[in-house]
Amino acid sequence: MDPNLTSNHFLSLPRPDASVGTPAGVPDTTTLAAHDFDVDTRTGFMPPQPPIARLPPAWESWEAALDEAIRLQLQLGHTPGLPEDEIAKSESWRGRVRSLPILPITDLKRSELYLRRGHHVLGWILHFYIHSLPPNASIVIPPPITLPLLQISAQLQLPPVLTYSDDVLYNWALKKPLEQNGVPALDNLRCLTLFTGTKDEEEFYLTSSRIELKGVEALELMQVIMDETFVGDDIAIRRITQYLTSVATVIQDLRTMLLAVKEHCNPDIFYHHIRPWFRGVDSDPNKRPWVFAGIEEDPSLQEPTELSGPSAGQSSLVHALDIFLGVDQYSHASSVTGHSSSSGKSAFLDRMQMYMPRHHRTFLNHLSANPRPLRAFVEGSKDAGLQEAYNAAVLALKAFRDAHMIIVALYIIGPSRRPAPAFAASAVSAERLDIQKDYHVDTLKGTGGTELVNFLKDVRDRTAGAVLPPA
Repeated sequence: MDPNLTSNHFLSLPRPDASVGTPAGVPDTTTLAAHDFDVDTRTGFMPPQPPIARLPPAWESWEAALDEAIRLQLQLGHTPGLPEDEIAKSESWRGRVRSLPILPITDLKRSELYLRRGHHVLGWILHFYIHSLPPNASIVIPPPITLPLLQISAQLQLPPVLTYSDDVLYNWALKKPLEQNGVPALDNLRCLTLFTGTKDEEEFYLTSSRIELKGVEALELMQVIMDETFVGDDIAIRRITQYLTSVATVIQDLRTMLLAVKEHCNPDIFYHHIRPWFRGVDSDPNKRPWVFAGIEEDPSLQEPTELSGPSAGQSSLVHALDIFLGVDQYSHASSVTGHSSSSGKSAFLDRMQMYMPRHHRTFLNHLSANPRPLRAFVEGSKDAGLQEAYNAAVLALKAFRDAHMIIVALYIIGPSRRPAPAFAASAVSAERLDIQKDYHVDTLKGTGGTELVNFLKDVRDRTAGAVLPPA
């Protein structure tokens, strides 16, 4: 077991070969070790302790380069009328990045926590470097970033680009220290790294962090429901009915928390001043390729093919809800992927699992292998109350996706129609934005590269299609 992974085991799921070596009809409760999942009983997919905030001194030059980018308040290279001194300041910083030593990662491999921090730091430097470039400049990532970032990414089995885990899961600290073994309060979080230093950007990331922490309640309910499905008697059906009602309530709370981002994150500031920093290749309006200079120096490295950038579609919590409720065959089967069918890329939500921490992918794969899926159990029970509770949970998930549509209308569609403001608030009403009738929004790209509106509408509608008809 990796001593740097301290999460507790969460879900007890039979292995796919549960029937081997066990009496007929008796489920094998053998489970994967805790480090195979890295899902904590208190914090879910968030780490149970705050992520480390700095690498050891051997890699201080990376940390210093990131600190400097933040201190200099680098500006987006495509900013209209960007003053010459800002252009020169950005190029001077990029020059110092190009002159960094190429640091080995051998000792980083001894610690998962150090590897995560390395990916975080280099990923943020990468995005500062790329998005501070003039809009007509070629994107050539220098070897001091290319080699260690690709090597760390290979170890973590992640793309060499910022991911949801870099922005959310491993980008937080505590405002006030916790008591021993305490659970972080939702209002006791702050971000480690920001592009703009604004409250708007911090609130955008922390909204997802709070959703992840609240989602622990859903994970707990999933565990007890699966235990009950293996009993399967009338008492178990009554308990599952109650638990599913609670699952629906938790998902409704997640929806409320998602919409609460409106309280502290200004839509125009987000769209014009924050969002461009973390976009990947797929959402670059200029379609510029990313050239990783120096990759040939390490024959073990491969040219990256996944460079989408962070997306809410990389949240393991939402995928877990999809899989557990059995709606993934509907929501993940969307034909709207943001890519042509000839591209060879899988459906977007399945592809986004490649951007998740590998232990969380193991968790989702193990959850998918549950030999007694909930949806099949509900269908086979012919119990009207159980079916009603199941449908309530599915409809709550659909309502969560409705809320996502509202956020898209407020934070992307609306600002896309307006010129970039200075850092000042402006009142916008999501209710005034009719995404069904807007004639040009279908071409808007999500940070993951999807044709945003069509994709979200399709996933939302397919989730609703998972509702079971009356028994």
